[in-house]
Amino acid sequence: MKMQEKYKRLVKLLFSLVLTGLIVTIYAFVWTDYFNERMLQAPFFRRGNWMMVFLYGVLLVFFMKMYGGYKVGYLKKGNLIYSQILSVVFLNGFTYFQIAVLDKRFFAPTVIVIMTALDAAAIVVWTLVFECIYAWMYPPRKMLMVYGDRSDYHLMEKMNAREDKYEIRDMMSYKEGFQAFCGRVKNFDGVIIGDMPSHDRNLILKYCFDEGIRTYAVPKISDILMRSSDELTLFDSPLLLSRNNGLSIEQEFVKRTMDVVLSLAAAVITLPFFAVIGAAIKLTDGGPVFYKQVRLTKDGKKFDIYKFRTMIQNAEAVSGARLASEKDPRILPVGRLLRATRLDELPQIYNILKGDMSIVGPRPERPELAKEIEKEIPEFSYRLKVKAGLTGYAQVYGKYNTTSYDKLKLDLTYIRNYSVLLDLKLILMTPKIMFMKESTEGVKE
Repeated sequence: MKMQEKYKRLVKLLFSLVLTGLIVTIYAFVWTDYFNERMLQAPFFRRGNWMMVFLYGVLLVFFMKMYGGYKVGYLKKGNLIYSQILSVVFLNGFTYFQIAVLDKRFFAPTVIVIMTALDAAAIVVWTLVFECIYAWMYPPRKMLMVYGDRSDYHLMEKMNAREDKYEIRDMMSYKEGFQAFCGRVKNFDGVIIGDMPSHDRNLILKYCFDEGIRTYAVPKISDILMRSSDELTLFDSPLLLSRNNGLSIEQEFVKRTMDVVLSLAAAVITLPFFAVIGAAIKLTDGGPVFYKQVRLTKDGKKFDIYKFRTMIQNAEAVSGARLASEKDPRILPVGRLLRATRLDELPQIYNILKGDMSIVGPRPERPELAKEIEKEIPEFSYRLKVKAGLTGYAQVYGKYNTTSYDKLKLDLTYIRNYSVLLDLKLILMTPKIMFMKESTEGVKE
């Protein structure tokens, strides 16, 4: 097993190279035998053709890296194929308009659609074949889970959902003692370290490092703050500097400028969506199209958030403030579609223009729900170091029903690692999660 681990990166690289080669080859034939032959403007010759194919390959790698199309052995099989096909759909759409600009006219989209279908077929066949080979070469790891005081049930549930990668063979509490851990761990391929006191966790981490045992540790809030600190070498003892001020003035200026420019463009582009969605909601029960609710943003400031109404009128008159559940009877039929695609959040474009929100940031919480969460997790207010966002790190990498504690960690990861490039990446990642059910499903009953 350890010998095979040395070559895992090479095996994954082989998968990526073959997949890229297949898709680029399909495009090369379509470009040279169809589009280039029908160019009314000056057609391309040998070097020009190679340049077009090379450019397509570069963009393919970009989209695949962005949406996780190369993450074999990391993403679930269905998610991996979905990421690859989504990458190809966006790329081929871009390529269609690129060719239209070159030839100053639009071709019939039939060939691009057929090419995309061939790409999808190649993706499905190659990925399924390689997944079988990969599963044979790298069977699930036999794991020991050491749980702490805070419930690690959600973590165990998530790990068990990836039975292709992990197999939790045994569990123990850290309270059983370090010696008991040492006696049991050598029969396993790795250790899952839950949320436990730092002293006990450090003993386990150092022992596993010394013995070469793989560890998967649940980070504490302090870990996220520490690992995003700056290293200082002013003295002969290394120091970590944590400024703890949120975004700098320059970062806030750039972020606000990007918010205004992009939200203005989005307000124009989405006008047809507003008309269609508004009519659908109005025809459902004759009630108001928009829904207004108090939420929290930077420094605990309250504001009215705008959304398309997805529930019956006065939905909380009886139930009070609570998160929507998976089969919530209060949700309208058209509301289920809007929630599944997150189109119910489109009106928040105008919250961004007003300055209450940003395009990227922590999900805006309701004051009453935030107050309840802070009773158990006082650090939950740390998310308010920046403006709330339409999309964000927790929205992209988490789910709607991700625990509040895990959402806090994801949001802190974003705040502590903020950059314009990270914002752009999260914006580009958002279309992927819009159509993933697991990203929009409600909380358990």
